[in-house]
Amino acid sequence: MSRRGFLGGIAGATAALGGAKASEKSTEPPRSEITDYDKWQLSEAEWKERLTDEEYYVLRKEGTERAGTSPLNNEKREGTFVCAGCGWPQFSSKTKYESGTGWPSFYDTLPNAVGTKEDNTFFMKRTEYHCARCGGHQGHVFNDGPAPTGLRYCNNGVALDFIPKEQA
Repeated sequence: MSRRGFLGGIAGATAALGGAKASEKSTEPPRSEITDYDKWQLSEAEWKERLTDEEYYVLRKEGTERAGTSPLNNEKREGTFVCAGCGWPQFSSKTKYESGTGWPSFYDTLPNAVGTKEDNTFFMKRTEYHCARCGGHQGHVFNDGPAPTGLRYCNNGVALDFIPKEQA
């Protein structure tokens, strides 16, 4: 499936979280919010050239990095976490928390940051989320997070870059 097809189908995806929390958040950003969408429709060869092997495995092949390996687990500065594939803002540092999972975790995304789809691999029903601009796999969202959302966006650190507030 093309990334354009993926993003077009996001709106119809069913969230595995259930309840009002998942349905309150739109899963597809307005096209006007995605300023250079077409730029990020790269071929697999272009993605392989642009990304490290680990970034390619996670972002383009929906892989998972080994828990506890990301330096972003210990990132405490104020700033913004962006997609490592295209730089699209995903999370504010204000929503990051220590989940004890070994992956950077957040209780909310920035507006229009991600799209979701159901993931039934490993004999589980989970909700997977991707960057709304380039379609890069970020991680999975669970309903065991802290207030105020009750959500835990469990993100692959290799799928993110961090931009400190002083550089933004």
